[in-house]
Amino acid sequence: MTTDTDIELSGPFKASDSTGRSHDVKAIRIFDEGYGIIDVYVDFAAPIDGGLYKDSVLVKQIVERLRGLGYKGPDFGHSDPGLQDRKLIVLEAPEEFAAFAKSRGWKNLAEEFDE
Repeated sequence: MTTDTDIELSGPFKASDSTGRSHDVKAIRIFDEGYGIIDVYVDFAAPIDGGLYKDSVLVKQIVERLRGLGYKGPDFGHSDPGLQDRKLIVLEAPEEFAAFAKSRGWKNLAEEFDE
């Protein structure tokens, strides 16, 4: 589910979890602005298992996809468990992700208060 406030970082691709099961990712996206920490939304074509957001193999493949698109930095962790959904994984990007996000149009609202 995307809106006009989303920036799509990646279109569809396949990723596997630690059991070897393949999943169709529809998109990786972020909101177009935020304060510092960026949540990365990974939309799936079909419902996924509830704990899949903690699957290190799957998360690593998502981060590798972003690295292939230009992200340089450490791996991600998962965001708040309450944000996870049937067709969605929310990951919390490290600070180093901000430079990549800015190159894609993201605006850091916290910078307005730095003056």
